[in-house]
Amino acid sequence: MNQSLIIDLPSLPEEGKAFSGELDGAIFDLPKGDAQPAGPLEYNLWIQRFGSELLLTGKISAPFTFTCVVTLKNFVQTIELNSATIAVEIENSSQVDVTEALREEVLLEFPTAPRCDEGDNPEPCEIDSRYLAVDKPVENGLSPAPRNEGTDQWSALNDLTGLNDQT
Repeated sequence: MNQSLIIDLPSLPEEGKAFSGELDGAIFDLPKGDAQPAGPLEYNLWIQRFGSELLLTGKISAPFTFTCVVTLKNFVQTIELNSATIAVEIENSSQVDVTEALREEVLLEFPTAPRCDEGDNPEPCEIDSRYLAVDKPVENGLSPAPRNEGTDQWSALNDLTGLNDQT
């Protein structure tokens, strides 16, 4: 599997050329604890030169493992751009690496609040009722949320004053 997509400008026909294949998911280089690639980046592109730019049009997609913001379960969701249009500036070289442009285009489509009901295999996206004990009446058999009797939140905050003065 390729680590990059390099376009050789001298061999690129003036009318453009089709490129398809896969790039290793390692190109995303995402930090631990963030979404992780669950497979390769697939591309099916038409690439054509226009003056000092390459224009890439077509389809790119890559699957990722996200953590649901509601259930905290991991799930796979494929980011697909069916009609991607990417312009890459040509510098003074005979080859252009468009890998970073493809990577960025996919990352821009990441969901801001990933939910498991929007994954490739949708699952029910409901919070576990155990975490809703604060909102439940005591007669439901759930323990009420812990509260300090006789104190309110403001007096607790007032106890914190003067912390910045300590050295």
